[in-house]
Amino acid sequence: MQSITKPKSSLVFNYLKLIRGFNLFMVALTQYLTAIFLVSGAENWYQILTDKGFFLLVSSTVMITGAGYLINDYYDVKIDLVNKPQRVIVGKDLKRRWVIAGHTALNLGAVAIGFYLSITIGIINFGASFLLWIYSNQLKRLPIVGNLAVALLTGTTLILVSEYFGDKKYLILCYAVFATFITLIREIIKDMEDMKGDERFGCKTIPIVFGIAKTKWIIYLIAASFLITVFLMISHISMILPIGLLVMLIFLIFGLVKADTVKAYNRLSTLSKIIMLLGVISMIWI
Repeated sequence: MQSITKPKSSLVFNYLKLIRGFNLFMVALTQYLTAIFLVSGAENWYQILTDKGFFLLVSSTVMITGAGYLINDYYDVKIDLVNKPQRVIVGKDLKRRWVIAGHTALNLGAVAIGFYLSITIGIINFGASFLLWIYSNQLKRLPIVGNLAVALLTGTTLILVSEYFGDKKYLILCYAVFATFITLIREIIKDMEDMKGDERFGCKTIPIVFGIAKTKWIIYLIAASFLITVFLMISHISMILPIGLLVMLIFLIFGLVKADTVKAYNRLSTLSKIIMLLGVISMIWI
């Protein structure tokens, strides 16, 4: 019997599934909205959209993020076969060597673009690429450290905008703190969702080390710190983000109190994404 060769379109489609297209869109949207509404002002939107250098910056950020997803799925294939077997692509629909090739190409391209724009941006891009690799390889299997690494990298996507334009650094820092905190909460919730597979393969995530009940209290404390920090940093500029954040966090915490299934934790992870999206959109009114 002759083997069936998959078309090239299938290869591209599998890559697109691995790099999480919606998440990459959110990264690009966040950076563009930051530039338009926090740096230049909405009246200069066309200038931002036609800025070739900024387009390269956003492209490099998206490339690094995509490469991070590739290497994460590469190392997590055994865990994912337990937690979400229907979503596994690496080793099934896409050969492992193609995943590594894509990861390497995206990182090299992103770092090259970074150094083309400036030495500082190049160093940040290189550091982010390396941290995402070491996170996927080691850090994500450790409590707190891995969660913090991803959260800080999320905040760095906004810091890059500030570095490129060299303006409105405090306001951008406020939103970087927001992005860092909500990502930290979401990462811990995802660990609760993936606890079964993580525990089987020896990971030491927060829920495995401390248990579900204590992990929920850790999230409550992070959420409280999150709200206080954002309020203190941005309340003198606008009350839109602090008030909106309070409402959304109440929904999140209420759901977390009752959550006790993988499906419930998945919904909370999605709610965290929505909070992030609404936070980004709030830039329009700042």
